[in-house]
Amino acid sequence: MNPRVSTLETAFRSRGACLKLVTFKVRDQERLGALENDVVVDLSLAHELYPSELLEGSSDIPSSFPRKMIDFLELGQDAKKYASNLVEHVRALSKSRPREIEQRRMFLNVSDVRILPPVPCPQKIICLGLNYKDHAEEANVPLPKQPILFSKPSTAIAGPDDVIVYPKISTQVDYEVELAAVIGKRGRDIPESDALDYVSGYTVFNDISARDIQFADKQWFRGKSFDTFAPTGPCLVLSEQVPDPHRLRMKLRVNGELRQNSTTANMIFRVPHLVAFISSVMTLQPGDIIATGTPAGVGIYAKPEKKLLKPGDLIEAEIESLGVLRNKVVSTQ
Repeated sequence: MNPRVSTLETAFRSRGACLKLVTFKVRDQERLGALENDVVVDLSLAHELYPSELLEGSSDIPSSFPRKMIDFLELGQDAKKYASNLVEHVRALSKSRPREIEQRRMFLNVSDVRILPPVPCPQKIICLGLNYKDHAEEANVPLPKQPILFSKPSTAIAGPDDVIVYPKISTQVDYEVELAAVIGKRGRDIPESDALDYVSGYTVFNDISARDIQFADKQWFRGKSFDTFAPTGPCLVLSEQVPDPHRLRMKLRVNGELRQNSTTANMIFRVPHLVAFISSVMTLQPGDIIATGTPAGVGIYAKPEKKLLKPGDLIEAEIESLGVLRNKVVSTQ
């Protein structure tokens, strides 16, 4: 057996059952996978090896596994359970039929694929302003009485290890680590008591902002909407594996220096309230992203002097259980 493949299988077997879904590209094809350590399991290939008799009673599972995250989310709860079953089946096959696993190239090293944003083309990116008490305090503004919403276009999306392009027309580019909730099913006027049933999972979001444009405009859309200003990833962790999204440590580092260090417990308006509030205005759809706000520590309010981003900086946004989202800042070409 190829020793490199054997190493990949060992890395896959050694991990627990926390399912982290990724969208990845290999040989110019977009596919869905499960990420464990530095191993991506191709779920389309895993589907081909899943015994047909085990699919009985899963009428919502199509004959071929979805290759796009939104298509997967639209299949609902059965698809999430099936993806977990696929991973466990492959885990067993890696022990009982390792040669077949090797021949099918079911295990891929992350260095051999391009990891894309979990949802590469969301229909909506809905963001929260001033949703952490300490961030409102550092900005010297009153605490909001209701959620403050703004949006980003889908063209702002960037994935893990993608670059953030520093705009020519800005000199004050900043970072904001945020927890993002990804919607799993369509809903309007969702009761707060049912809201978490509409959240498929969570990922890391970095709300990159051109502060000079944001403040000059007196509203936030243009200054936060440049291409690459919505890095997201590295994976989607299913909501069933995040018992409480309001008890997660969150950090952001620039060139290794810790800039933000907080917890989602400090949110003013929590995820169920946000889902209910937003859905009272608009229909939420599978793949929609709700970025829930950032804590204190952003560069524009740093003391004694601002700590804004510059080309060449490496940003690492990290949330407990969800992973680390890394992006480098580059100059506009």
